[in-house]
Amino acid sequence: MSRQIVHISLTARDTPARLSEQPPVVFEATQSETPAITIDPRKRFQKMEGFGGAFTESAAVTWQKLPAEKQAEVMRAYFDPHHGLGYTMGRTHINSCDFALGNYAHDEVAGDFALQHFSIERDRAAILPMLKEALRLSGVLKLFASPWSPPAWMKTNKQMNGGGRLLPECRDVWARYYCRYIREYEKEGIPFWGLTVQNEPEASQSWDSCLYSAEEERDFVRDYLGPILQKEGLGHLNLMIWDHNRDAIYERASVVYDDPQAAQYVWGAAFHWYMGDHFDNLTALHEAFPDKRLLFSEGCQEDGPHTGEWGVGERYGRSLINDLNRWTVAWVDWNLLLDEGGGPNHAGNYCSAPILVDTQAGLPLYQSSFYYLGHFSRYIRPGAERILYASTTDELETTAFLNPDGIIAVVVMNRTEQAIPFALQYHDQAARTISPPHSIMTLRFVNFSG
Repeated sequence: MSRQIVHISLTARDTPARLSEQPPVVFEATQSETPAITIDPRKRFQKMEGFGGAFTESAAVTWQKLPAEKQAEVMRAYFDPHHGLGYTMGRTHINSCDFALGNYAHDEVAGDFALQHFSIERDRAAILPMLKEALRLSGVLKLFASPWSPPAWMKTNKQMNGGGRLLPECRDVWARYYCRYIREYEKEGIPFWGLTVQNEPEASQSWDSCLYSAEEERDFVRDYLGPILQKEGLGHLNLMIWDHNRDAIYERASVVYDDPQAAQYVWGAAFHWYMGDHFDNLTALHEAFPDKRLLFSEGCQEDGPHTGEWGVGERYGRSLINDLNRWTVAWVDWNLLLDEGGGPNHAGNYCSAPILVDTQAGLPLYQSSFYYLGHFSRYIRPGAERILYASTTDELETTAFLNPDGIIAVVVMNRTEQAIPFALQYHDQAARTISPPHSIMTLRFVNFSG
């Protein structure tokens, strides 16, 4: 067996390395005595759909504040498949969310059950231009949309903020509203890949929000949204339930999945990372319903921009590794970019983003989370299959994938203060390297085991 080269990309704290290529190492016919990560591509798990981020109104408006050359730089950084992160997925919002300049709906005329006044005119100002540029660069963009709230006139509390519920008499028009939104975007050359039923249906927030019990979500999907999507020729869209935290994903999803008439319309469950880890709930849901998918649909560092904080990137890395190792097939970040204050946000719910923008200087500021995300999205491509790994150390966090082109990508993260030597074990060969403190690396090599 010929010696194989292992290419290494590295990001490390207190060094210049940011998705930087390192000197390659080679596999040698020896067993390792150092900590080892063993890879076995014969055992395969889920197939990846892709990685991406969210096209909010706030992200799009912030993007437009950059000079033209910096706008192009940011879009290449995210969507160029060769020199950027290679994003192939995206999320956007139906009506406003907190990361918008204010509350708005696409039809604010009370009682317009025929949707005669429906319009996406507001989105033409910022969201649509950003989406079109991303689609041009990536070639493929699996885009899904999530509502934070129906229009105020469709809700029990008569406002978009503060929770409230969908009025029973508005379930039909609300289901048709999703379809109209999709069709209007298609007219703009923006096709959709999927939908979520409702963003965070258990959260009554001071911003755009709407509450559904598990049974209400099930019944809405079964009796209205699912059938109407089919009737309107949109049954191909990947419909996702829950779209909230991992903590209650099993309880919520099982209510829908246990009803075959509702489950037939549902592709999978989307989830967020707030309110604790609860990673094993993903495995529990997959094992109970293996034909349904898991998609990470939102996560960010809350309470401000956290400019320059390395721990934000490590939070991303930890979530990515644990989610992917528990059957997640796509990982979609929250805002693609925000301003230096972590906004704009009409509710003052400021957060971080992988790219923050100094709007005074017109400069994008790349955060640690940008580079940590890139160690996955750049090297684990759509169609990649997760493969088995085993490790002799708990200090290195790992996941491994086999890409459609035969390249194996192994992501190794070190959140300790120590440099950790280790060997990548593959059959009877080992490639030795060192994981620096507070670093993440992606090792790539050709699968020669067939």
